[in-house]
Amino acid sequence: MTKIQENGDINIELRDIRKNYGPVKANDGVCLKIKKGSIHGVLGENGAGKSTLMKIMAGYVSKTSGVILANGKEVDFKNPAAAAAVGVGMLYQDPLDFPSLTVLENFMLGQPRPKKKRAPDKKDYLKRLRRAAAKFNFRIDPEAHVRDLTIGQRHQLEIARLLERGVKILILDEPTTGISNEQKETLFNALRKLASEQKSVVLVSHKLEDVQTLCDSITVLRCGKVTGNIQRPFETDAIFEMMFQTKPQPLRPPDVNPGRTLLEFKHLSASGGAGLKDCDFSMRRGEIVGLAGLEGSGQSVFLRVAAGMASPRGGSIFLRGKKMERKNLHDFQKRGVAFLPDDRLGEALIPPFTIAEHFILKRKRGFFLKQKEACAKAQEKIDEFSIKGGPDTLAKELSGGNQQRLIMSFLPKNPSLLLLDNPTRGLDPESARMVWEYLKEYSRNGSGIIFSSPEIDEILMAANRALVFFDGAVVKDVQTRDTDINEIGRAIAGDMEYNADY
Repeated sequence: MTKIQENGDINIELRDIRKNYGPVKANDGVCLKIKKGSIHGVLGENGAGKSTLMKIMAGYVSKTSGVILANGKEVDFKNPAAAAAVGVGMLYQDPLDFPSLTVLENFMLGQPRPKKKRAPDKKDYLKRLRRAAAKFNFRIDPEAHVRDLTIGQRHQLEIARLLERGVKILILDEPTTGISNEQKETLFNALRKLASEQKSVVLVSHKLEDVQTLCDSITVLRCGKVTGNIQRPFETDAIFEMMFQTKPQPLRPPDVNPGRTLLEFKHLSASGGAGLKDCDFSMRRGEIVGLAGLEGSGQSVFLRVAAGMASPRGGSIFLRGKKMERKNLHDFQKRGVAFLPDDRLGEALIPPFTIAEHFILKRKRGFFLKQKEACAKAQEKIDEFSIKGGPDTLAKELSGGNQQRLIMSFLPKNPSLLLLDNPTRGLDPESARMVWEYLKEYSRNGSGIIFSSPEIDEILMAANRALVFFDGAVVKDVQTRDTDINEIGRAIAGDMEYNADY
């Protein structure tokens, strides 16, 4: 591989990059230039080829054909180490860290060792970690275990680690998904600082507001091809049409005619994160309830207790009038409860299994199923949910949006209660809209829906009712038509004036 001058700034250019997964063309002749000292946005709907292209640039995925140039010289990134040697590093949507290790131990991984030292010097790495954290105002405890960090803190750790390794082009894949506004502002300030130091940032996103706030230039992808290259200032409608060939359509909560009481919590308490503290809650059939709060404030615990996946410490649960706190997951499922987790590949899907194999596992009767029948069932769902892939496509090869569409296809026809942990995480606006149009149909048919989301806008647009959590307690329960983003935001932050009714 051609060597690039050590410690020098670099420009990267991708020419006619193609990546095929069988008949699926994830990238179809993509050209892209990244200039030093710039923040470059890569936009596109889910399945447009953004993440695949960035993984090729970072050496995580091999290209089918095309050329990568660094400072005008051809390079071949056969693995992430080869890309890192040139100065390219990537922060993946789901950080590639080790949850059981400490922050400092994760920071040390992959770092070059000082010459003449056989073993790493923890004190030296601790100084380097603290120096990097201070430079960007990152708040991460070196002795904390990564499993106890928020997504935003895990991103901060990985950025510090990559920069310490000498990365000069930093790629970030949907970095603002699931993080607080404060962590988002810290991240953006760090990226601006990197650009001012003549390092380059590539921001992969579907959030137009993030790209408009941060980026100097944008490349838009659709169906694996470049549909536009734009310099600031950006026009939202023009970008949206490049992404979807249509103008944005507003999302509105459905009209609800609530039925009988469906779910009740009475003085319920539970463990996990901030836990759940003396929670009283009641919902009726047909309602859509959005759970708001900072990460770890109790929303996920609430959902898992309601799904029968976590046991309460105290209090009572009633589902369709039946007491449930001593029941297990299967008992909840028998009474019509369905749960979709936030971690798609970790909990909902099996990464190395094909779409067809997932439908074999979903069979309720028997074990054996002919391959032809499995493929036919998979194709039926692929068509119904517009999944970009085939029956033989592996779950791990699907984009985040297509993974979510596949998971949605597993839902039962007539559930009494749907519980969804951040169902539109990482989805572009049109994919998110498709998810909600589908879920609204369940609501119209009488299903109750409870979902969590870090996006207040989404809760106000998709839910009829908002439940705000702070430190394990429900501090506000309000109809979305009677509130606004400022009131919800202040309640999330623990403003006692806005939480006085609780």
